[in-house]
Amino acid sequence: MGAGPFLRRLLHSAAVLLLMSAAVFLLIGLMPGDPVDLMVGGNPRITPADLERLRHVYGLDRSLPERYLSWLGSAVTGDLGYSRLYARPALETLLPPLGRSLALLASSLFLALAVALPLGILAALKPRSGRDHAINLIAFAGISMPVFWVGLMLIALFSVALGWLPASGAVTVARGGEGEGGLADRLRHLALPVATLAVASIGHYSRYMRAAMIEALRQDHIRTAFAKGAGKGRVVFRHALRHALTPVVTLLALDLGALFSGALVVETVFAYPGMGKLIYDAVMGNDFNLALAGLLLATAATLAGNALADLAYPWLDPRLRRR
Repeated sequence: MGAGPFLRRLLHSAAVLLLMSAAVFLLIGLMPGDPVDLMVGGNPRITPADLERLRHVYGLDRSLPERYLSWLGSAVTGDLGYSRLYARPALETLLPPLGRSLALLASSLFLALAVALPLGILAALKPRSGRDHAINLIAFAGISMPVFWVGLMLIALFSVALGWLPASGAVTVARGGEGEGGLADRLRHLALPVATLAVASIGHYSRYMRAAMIEALRQDHIRTAFAKGAGKGRVVFRHALRHALTPVVTLLALDLGALFSGALVVETVFAYPGMGKLIYDAVMGNDFNLALAGLLLATAATLAGNALADLAYPWLDPRLRRR
């Protein structure tokens, strides 16, 4: 990707973020209730004068467009506002859950791809064979099982029955507060959420890999390579695989944002304090600044995934390179 297309993609991403921020700000602002209403519900002794002062402090006495422009001017300078629920700056509140979600999603994607891609390749090498039918059965089973059910079954087996792994949290909680937890402890808490997300993704990616590999093996240059006496392993892994990975990379780019903000079910089942749970709590608690920052971060992750996919396409398929 040259400088010109890269600049156009950057401007396009900025425009999408701007439109997304306006849409999310409008939708959150139109929700019934506001932070001041919640404060009144928690403290009925608040006077009308206090109520007006709080509405002025939070900018709720202005129209939605005025509030959005004020927020946008601060966001451009890196100030995403203050979280009402956590009494901290929104950006500072986002960072710990962001790190935990990145660890969860990166681990689950790595595990899912490590299993799904070989299964898809094996199924494509002998379509309609017994091996292909068995792999398809595994894939359809993984796609059909609800994520929350998979999580509960893993908890019942590995936490309740065997007692090998913790059922919830990100670290072991010590008496008197939250324990810091070392690397081994964090990995133990990650094991079940990662396995749950991976099971939900393996069938999805293996089916795409199978279809893409079957199509790649039918290409003329693949038949030419076989006709010239190239070995099966060389043709499959050096020529066909790179071509077949193009649609899989597209799927990964589209899934990135959804995985980033949509792991709410898994995070809820395992009480894992990640981005999905944080965004849900912010929306339900009318924490405008935190919800907006979290949703925009998910949008930025989707745009970044698509940009990375565009960079990967020419490497995977040389025919897409500009001359």
